[in-house]
Amino acid sequence: MNAAIRAVVRTALHHRIKVYGVKHGFNGLINDDIVEMRRGSVANIIQRGGTILGTTRSAEFETDIGMNKAKETLDRHKIDALIVIGGDGTMRGAHEFAKKCSVKIIGLPGTIDNDLYGTDFTIGFDTAVNTALEAVDRIRDTATSLERLFFIEVMGRCAGFIGLAVGLAGGAEEVFVPETPSDIHALAQKINESIKKGKKSNIVIVSEGDEAGNAFTIAEKVKAIVEEDYRVAVLGYIQRGGTPTAHERILASKLGYAAVCGLTKKMFGCMVGEVNNKIVYTPFEKTYTRKKKVDPTIYKITKILSE
Repeated sequence: MNAAIRAVVRTALHHRIKVYGVKHGFNGLINDDIVEMRRGSVANIIQRGGTILGTTRSAEFETDIGMNKAKETLDRHKIDALIVIGGDGTMRGAHEFAKKCSVKIIGLPGTIDNDLYGTDFTIGFDTAVNTALEAVDRIRDTATSLERLFFIEVMGRCAGFIGLAVGLAGGAEEVFVPETPSDIHALAQKINESIKKGKKSNIVIVSEGDEAGNAFTIAEKVKAIVEEDYRVAVLGYIQRGGTPTAHERILASKLGYAAVCGLTKKMFGCMVGEVNNKIVYTPFEKTYTRKKKVDPTIYKITKILSE
């Protein structure tokens, strides 16, 4: 998100627009935790993970009282437009805030899950995938040395974009994601056949939100059938930080620039994204009410290449 913040600040200053940074998300608006942003405020942050402004969930902002406090803060600082970065919760909040308090808002897609409709990739996804992939590569070495079956759990409570990407790029034998039915018996049979062929190790990628359970649950179900020793690795929050990839920095910079350009053109109440390498503006409501689908071809390729 830092690359996006940098792009927003410097593009706005280029257009001679005064910029303020709101710390800790919508809570910062409620508590008047705001600082003026200058060119130097965003120096040397493009390579840093996370966000220099901080972020937090805000239960108070979900109330009319909280939104009214946030609007008073904007009025006090004479801020006439807002740029928000986040996932579906942020877009929902921005949509409600815009409707109830007549605030001009534009959004940027920031979530590692990549599940927002209106953009091919969200800010955070590529870095999360590469971070998880590095861990999978290291575990593969251990799995081969110990001749073990490994179940690796990646983030994706409601969406399997990370799981599919890591599964294909990491050469996994199987991927379990929320969008597709999970067949434990088919996996067990595949592992048995793999062992008979002399394969020394197997890697199974599990999205945390798979309907068959988490990695530990699935591993136990498989062991009950194949009686093969296994290990489980839960990558967890390691996927949410770290140095952003080049693709990530470029995407965030383009979207941050496009957000300010959108404001100058009075394009409010929407999220800026990139679809087929073109900048698009999608109404807030569509970003979280429409389902973004995973590419079934990736799932098919993963299965074929793991045979």
